[in-house]
Amino acid sequence: MASAVNSLRLCLRTTRQLQCLRVAQLQPPRSRRTLSTTPIRWAEKDSAEDEGDEEQTKNYSDFGNALVDLQRDRKYTEEERKQFSQDLQLWEALTPAERDGMTARIKSIKAATAPLKRPATKKKNSFWNEEEHDTDLITNEVGEDDFEEDDIVSLGHGKLEEHREHREYARLAVWEMPLLSKFAKKFEPPTQDEVLRFRFTSYMGEFHPADRKVVVEFCPTDLKVLTEAQQLKLKKLAGSRYNPEKDLVRVSCERYEHQAQNKRYLGDLVDKMITMAKDPTDMFEDIPLDTRHHIFKAKPKFPVEWRMNEERRAELEDQRKKALLLDESKRMNGTLVDGVRSIQEAFVTFPEPVASLQPAAARKGTSRSGKSQARVMR
Repeated sequence: MASAVNSLRLCLRTTRQLQCLRVAQLQPPRSRRTLSTTPIRWAEKDSAEDEGDEEQTKNYSDFGNALVDLQRDRKYTEEERKQFSQDLQLWEALTPAERDGMTARIKSIKAATAPLKRPATKKKNSFWNEEEHDTDLITNEVGEDDFEEDDIVSLGHGKLEEHREHREYARLAVWEMPLLSKFAKKFEPPTQDEVLRFRFTSYMGEFHPADRKVVVEFCPTDLKVLTEAQQLKLKKLAGSRYNPEKDLVRVSCERYEHQAQNKRYLGDLVDKMITMAKDPTDMFEDIPLDTRHHIFKAKPKFPVEWRMNEERRAELEDQRKKALLLDESKRMNGTLVDGVRSIQEAFVTFPEPVASLQPAAARKGTSRSGKSQARVMR
């Protein structure tokens, strides 16, 4: 099989027609011929070059003839010519129908590869070859930005994209999120030895520059490996990162790209602070603990006297009973003021509406009617 492929390749190589490109060569200036009665005789071309050109442009209609010429060609090695002779024997062993099929196949391959062999010509009147077709592009990008009233506006496409995103998350919630139950772990509260609390930030798989930030918090008094003097020195080393109101040291890091790197850095930093706090050469005894960076905010507290208890409930119940007894005594004596009764008595006392109590619109209407009656009488 390999020999047949090599023979086919060599046959195509021999049948290839090389197109000669015209190349302007610099020639020395020729001296003009003086006036003569004899015609000009030009130098004839070398016959060897003509034969070489004919050999390059020679076409074969039969594959066997090409193998015969390849077998006789001296530019190939002895092994290659032996291979050509074997291929020629295989070719002669084929039937005429098989030969015709092979020849037709060779011609079809030659016709298909002809455009690839044709040299690309550059247009003269073109700027940056804009008119040429770019084979690397999927589309020609011609007329793609023209709106032909056959599509919705960009705002509509945005709403459709939002709708697709909602549907995608709905499918995730229905089909994939229930599968996470097999990865559930039972919550175990931290032990006394786990004093460091790390806080991470996540944006649900989306990239964000703040997701690399890691924060660690710990209480110096929880570090049992330190004495009270060493704990005080650790607070002084923390500086403004120490919160005296909550007795916590809070340190954050977002120097590195990944959260694991920032967490490792914070762990090493805490170890370094503990090592420095244990150093007995200088315990910072002459330096007081500076808390000026922290602002103590006064939080209003609910008065203790206002808190509800049994005594307070009994006191309120006693006040309500006294108020009810006072109202009952006034009602028995007739001194209790009844608002509804007072309004009804006022209506009985003043059966006709007083002019001063009438609305302004009513007063204007009466004055106009009086003027109109006076005009009629005149």
